[in-house]
Amino acid sequence: MKGRYLEVTFRKGRPLAAYLNLARKTGDRSLRTESVGPGLFVDYGTEGQPICLEITAPDQVTVDQINAVLKSLRLPPIKPEKLAPLQAA
Repeated sequence: MKGRYLEVTFRKGRPLAAYLNLARKTGDRSLRTESVGPGLFVDYGTEGQPICLEITAPDQVTVDQINAVLKSLRLPPIKPEKLAPLQAA
């Protein structure tokens, strides 16, 4: 099982997109994606469980918005410092 971690894709030193990978089993793949707000999507796995938050507008999505989505999914909030790479450059 993999725990929660953040991946950020940069272009010219600025964050382009980010993926907050949620706890999931090894080999889980996304079967469905749902928009939950501007620049924010939830990927669901094979058993209907949330496996990733896609952040396609990192400069527009806030920690509060991300935590609201996590709360709606009955997942623990993320600390602001864990999302610090989104504020880079």
